[in-house]
Amino acid sequence: MRNTVLFIAMSLDGYIADQSGKVDWLTGQNAGKDDMETYNQFIQTVDTVVMGWKTYHQIISELSPSQWVYPNLTSYVITHHESPSSNIVQFTQQAPGSLIRKLKQQAGKDIWICGGADIAGQLIQENLIDRYHISVIPTLLGRGIRLFGRTDQEIKLKLLKTQSYNGITDLIYERR
Repeated sequence: MRNTVLFIAMSLDGYIADQSGKVDWLTGQNAGKDDMETYNQFIQTVDTVVMGWKTYHQIISELSPSQWVYPNLTSYVITHHESPSSNIVQFTQQAPGSLIRKLKQQAGKDIWICGGADIAGQLIQENLIDRYHISVIPTLLGRGIRLFGRTDQEIKLKLLKTQSYNGITDLIYERR
């Protein structure tokens, strides 16, 4: 069965975006340094990416408006908006848990939960995240969109690996 991986970056104080929803602070301590090695290794292990509407909209309007950033992945956008699907992006109104349970039964590589906090929170609440790959950025935002909200249950994790580069610390956990 495929694994569901939350691969995401957050500030040291637990936010994935500032209070305006911006992510321009997602750099290491030396802003000009290329920090993509971890991502480049990770992306080889997945063939599906799942995100919410806000993450999708930020990608197409701010981060990469001229081309879709995941052309080699099957992309799902969970939304309440009526949008026509394409060969590149599938829009769905399915609940996150239902979609993930269906995808896990299909053949393929791992499933990447790309964002946002609401989608991740629902999947955490249903204990459907198999691995957490959290890149902690050396920034304190003070407020913004928090990655982890309240959960109704305790979820025990096992630390698989830590690594550090350019002030960023990756924490990789799996469910116990």
